[in-house]
Amino acid sequence: MGERILVVDDEPNMLRLLKTILMDKTGYEVETTNNPLEVSKLLTENPFDLVISDLKMPLVDGIDLIGIIKKIDPGMPIIIITAYGTIETAEEAIQKGAYDFITKPFRKEGILITIRRALEWKRMQKELATLRGPAH
Repeated sequence: MGERILVVDDEPNMLRLLKTILMDKTGYEVETTNNPLEVSKLLTENPFDLVISDLKMPLVDGIDLIGIIKKIDPGMPIIIITAYGTIETAEEAIQKGAYDFITKPFRKEGILITIRRALEWKRMQKELATLRGPAH
């Protein structure tokens, strides 16, 4: 079974594009939602290995979503995607706990590399926790 990725974007076309990119030639399982308010429920009901989220969405934006996700799973890598990328926004996303920040339009190869790196980072974090053993 491949790693599970949750994609959050209020634009259905972007959800379809990302799902196609992620499922084409990879073993990833991809679930999408255009409603950021569903993310808490989805994360508590199903294990995911990575979240990809748009920055600008109604009700809950990507920066707020980072905080919500980190409360549920502090080790979850989150990639923020936006057409409105600024250095300040990217820095804020990283400070809040995002793994990376990608601006639209993005290249298919670029996002796949970022996803592979984020998933590898999560695997390494798990291995490190296992090696350290239970907290004393």
